[in-house]
Amino acid sequence: MNRTSRIGMLAFAASLATATAARAHEQGNHASYSAGEPGDPSQPARTIEIAMSEMDYEPSHIEVKRGEQIRFVLRNVGTEDHEFLLATTKENLKHAAVMKKHPHMEHDEPNGVRVAPKKTAEVLWKFTKPGTFEFSCLIPNHREHGMTGHVAVK
Repeated sequence: MNRTSRIGMLAFAASLATATAARAHEQGNHASYSAGEPGDPSQPARTIEIAMSEMDYEPSHIEVKRGEQIRFVLRNVGTEDHEFLLATTKENLKHAAVMKKHPHMEHDEPNGVRVAPKKTAEVLWKFTKPGTFEFSCLIPNHREHGMTGHVAVK
């Protein structure tokens, strides 16, 4: 391999690594999660059904106990795609800014999911930290029109 080929391959590898890191950041990859941790399917969970429509969640306020595992069953009863992303308000606002640049971005995180109209999805979550956390739809303009909810962990 000549010097020019090696330089070209190194440049390609560097650009690929940079693009991969940027994409991971934009998708909100985290080593840990503010609202707890992904649930364990082999453990019991309380089921909470949430209906998503234009532009709200029902229910929009939920109380759980610290250490409790919740199986969220998310039903999109609306006519548009909607999301459920569980984090702090600050994290959701930051992620919403990225979503404005990439509105069709899919979530590959255990604390979030996009649900098509008339479809159902699930998020299994264990609340290991006390506090109040937010779930919201980060599709551009949905959160701004009131599509948010809260989980109080006591």
